[in-house]
Amino acid sequence: MKKNKPYNPFLITGYYSPEYFCDREKETEKIISALKNGRNISLMSPRRFGKTGLIHHVFYNITEKDKNAACIYLDIYSTQNLNDFVKIFAESILGKVDGNLEKAMKTFASFFKSFRPTLSYDAISGQPELSVKIEQETAEKSLQEVFSYLQQSDKKCYIAIDEFQQIAEYSEKGTEALLRSYIQFLPNVKFIFAGSRQHLMGEIFLSAKRPFYQSTQIMSLGVVDKERYYQFANEHFSKNKFTISAECFEYIYTKFEGHTWYVQAVLNRLYEYCKKIDNIEVVYYAVQELLEENTYSYQELLNAYTAIQVNLLRAIAKEKVVAQINSGDFVSKYGLKNASSISRTLKKLLDTELIYKSDKGYIVYDKFFGLWLGK
Repeated sequence: MKKNKPYNPFLITGYYSPEYFCDREKETEKIISALKNGRNISLMSPRRFGKTGLIHHVFYNITEKDKNAACIYLDIYSTQNLNDFVKIFAESILGKVDGNLEKAMKTFASFFKSFRPTLSYDAISGQPELSVKIEQETAEKSLQEVFSYLQQSDKKCYIAIDEFQQIAEYSEKGTEALLRSYIQFLPNVKFIFAGSRQHLMGEIFLSAKRPFYQSTQIMSLGVVDKERYYQFANEHFSKNKFTISAECFEYIYTKFEGHTWYVQAVLNRLYEYCKKIDNIEVVYYAVQELLEENTYSYQELLNAYTAIQVNLLRAIAKEKVVAQINSGDFVSKYGLKNASSISRTLKKLLDTELIYKSDKGYIVYDKFFGLWLGK
């Protein structure tokens, strides 16, 4: 049983328990059902929509019903090549299937020839830590060994690979085909492939020319229902003998279009104030406080971009959403350059994920940053 419950119930990082997780009941049930029935899942949505929290919630529910199941989460956003991937993959998996690292070290010798894991102990906590060193020239062999290790396990394994679209940008050709060739022969292991760059995820899983085509059940994550979210928020405020009015919550939810992380961030700040939230001015203050705290980092971020790029970024922020980026009205209103210049600039902003193309048009990806720019 977990101790040290969060003081503030509106978590903006990590996962604790269902008590601090809002709704997603249908999505949770759908994912668990698919995995148990032998189907891998591709989970797509913009960043900060709650994919990671949902994955941990799914894993929590699986392990509550099956204590022997191994649920493993890894984020590969920082990986640049196959070598990086294999290192994170190996370090995330090794020891989880065997129950503990000491036991795992004895199992490793029969499976791992191309690398050796190193077991050490944290100097402060005394907890065991595992690291591996994989040479570039043996990455494919090492990957094969990790999959062989998974295949021999008698445990049901569930592996979530977050920001999976990153593999499409590796320098090594054939990474997708290599992974697919191993994954399809693991009857005891089911995967959740999660990603925030939807166009890349779409190319990987929806293009008939790609190895992962039609290999998963596709899921797109939407926003949490407004009424359920308000009920969740008000219940937590009430437990601390406060309330938040429906009007104040409506403003937050609408302002950030139900985007989970931003709603959570504002609620987290309002809860900190330890008082009844029934005045919209208090919500304005909380949002402004969050923007001001990030001013320095936003200014530093802009310093890395050209004046043309910053001008386009500000223009999109002021409009909130731009359906036609090359329209004459938009270009003249903000004194932008010609269409070809805008296209080049836009590509840079999209590649660095400052801008995101939604179904309504182009928006600034970070909603707090967008508000700050708009001012």
